[in-house]
Amino acid sequence: MSDGNQNPAAVPTLLPDVQGDGRWMSVHNHFVSSSKDKEPEVVFIGDSMVQLLHQFEIWRELFSPLHALNFGGLGEGTQHVLWRMENGELKHIKPKIIVLWVGTFNQGHTAEQVSGGIQAIVRCMQERQPQAKVVVLGLLPRGKNRNALRDRNKQVNELLTEAMPSMPNAIFLDVDPGFVHSDGTISHNDMYDYLHLSRQGYARICQPLQKALLQLLEGRGVPTRD
Repeated sequence: MSDGNQNPAAVPTLLPDVQGDGRWMSVHNHFVSSSKDKEPEVVFIGDSMVQLLHQFEIWRELFSPLHALNFGGLGEGTQHVLWRMENGELKHIKPKIIVLWVGTFNQGHTAEQVSGGIQAIVRCMQERQPQAKVVVLGLLPRGKNRNALRDRNKQVNELLTEAMPSMPNAIFLDVDPGFVHSDGTISHNDMYDYLHLSRQGYARICQPLQKALLQLLEGRGVPTRD
């Protein structure tokens, strides 16, 4: 494939330092260095949907007991998470499960490109952590009312549902509990800005997710959702 045909969502890319304070690179370096003395069973990796989860009590209630690490960044696309994975964040740990949640912040990319970017991250994880199961969380609907990005996220999930069975040790998990109401709207009680989750929104997702992770840790697999 020529450079002109490369999927931009699957090319490892540094996140632009818009604020000029190097915060993204500082966080990345912190993840690399702080993991040297850790032995996590589960590692969460992704964008701000992962990062913000760490700030809620539900993280300490449900995931800290699983010896989980949180490697979430802010506003990242798949290409930025891929860069982090290729530059040391998986070097010092050997988790049993890696939870990947990224894609909704990809700007200007098609559903096919976002899906390809996610699959590139999964392949990177499989190369560096062959013992780990990779759990890819589905993208959530977004926006108070139906919109193009919500439709794109739905299509990304459909593409991943088709692709994951052919990827060793990779599982696609739809974690949407039904955020879209019958009238097509999303409540601010679940997503305070119709994108990021509230405490209630995280609770609706994390309780079934924790059960799924426990089943995987116990070797029982994850049941398929209808």
